Amino acid sequence: MGLELGIMAAVAASVLALGYSIAKARHIGSIRVESEILVRISGYIADGARAFLSREYLVIAAFLPLVILLLALFNHGMLKFQAAAFAAGALCSALSGWFGMGVATKANARTAQAATRGIAPALAIAFAGGSVMGMTVVGLALLGISLVLLGMMAIAGSNAEALAVSVFPVLSGFSLGASMIALFARVGGGIYTKAADVGADLVGKVEAGIPEDDHRNPAVIADNVGDNVGDVAGMGADLFESYAGSLIGCAILGIGVVATAEMRIRLALFPLVAAAIGVAASLVGTLFVRMKPGSSPQRALNSGSFGAAGLAVALLVPGTRFVLGDARFGGAAGSDFGWLGVALAAVTGLVAGALIGIITEFFTGTDTAPVRRIVKACTTGPATAIISGLGVGMLSTMPPVLIIGAAIAGSYAFAG
Repeated sequence: MGLELGIMAAVAASVLALGYSIAKARHIGSIRVESEILVRISGYIADGARAFLSREYLVIAAFLPLVILLLALFNHGMLKFQAAAFAAGALCSALSGWFGMGVATKANARTAQAATRGIAPALAIAFAGGSVMGMTVVGLALLGISLVLLGMMAIAGSNAEALAVSVFPVLSGFSLGASMIALFARVGGGIYTKAADVGADLVGKVEAGIPEDDHRNPAVIADNVGDNVGDVAGMGADLFESYAGSLIGCAILGIGVVATAEMRIRLALFPLVAAAIGVAASLVGTLFVRMKPGSSPQRALNSGSFGAAGLAVALLVPGTRFVLGDARFGGAAGSDFGWLGVALAAVTGLVAGALIGIITEFFTGTDTAPVRRIVKACTTGPATAIISGLGVGMLSTMPPVLIIGAAIAGSYAFAG
């Protein structure tokens, strides 16, 4: 499989993801909100979120030129293009946060209105609004990485040596730009979110005549603004950075494997193809999120997650075979493996992610043993509630650590 063909597959997947996001955003915007109160309150939240994010991006914009200048001045040769890749990563991350937050502020009033008809219609709109953020993140990340790759290949060449020495080192600048936006958006948005949350709670408890979470309390509006800028735009920037960084890091590992030049190119290409498969599986997985009468919203969301994971596994195995072919190659420890080992390593990561999700739900669900134990402890006072909650929280970290360790060991055994 040619490198250009693999990049085109990633571009096609990114276009699909962005097309889905635009279609869902238009659908949410087309739903008319009947209640004037909902329109007014959601307008306050949207205005506040835009104002905060605009100010945050202005602060970031003051630092970006300095970093770009340093990268351009202190790098040499082809690495000078790292400055352009940095700017592209920062721009794509900022765009995903702005677009996702804009849709979230539109979806909130529509979700509240749909909730008057039942939980299923409310879940449908809320999930549609949330999926826009997710698909925008993966779409812009894949598109940005692909365009930087194509541009650098046109300048430096597409052979294995050029990819290892020039193209992928420049591409690491894309991840650095995304990381800078994530730092400001996640930390800045998170601090604002918590400050507004605590302020709203305090005012609600001491202000006479205004119940807690009443929209007449300006701090409540600020709290909801914080939920959007911190948990939507901030989380989106964080996910963008993690997603882009993992793809680029995996590609750099692939180009460094001890193998023939063609196989090194194929291994560097594999993360992009795997990401494209993930986008396709996720788009199909959204169709499984349907709430049946009498079931819980969490079950509907799990259906989408597990459906997408199952489809990704089914596509990853033949996809890996198509990209890598029948050749065998060596790992860092002198082992010898082929396409099946790489496919099994990828499937191991998928399974580990699904298991961590199940464990997280077990420790935080509304009707699970750990949560019931905390509820029971609350009946005897705040001290026992804190001790019980702290104990459950600390215990909940052990299974994910064990799963991640087992996944690393398994992946190393399959394709070390």
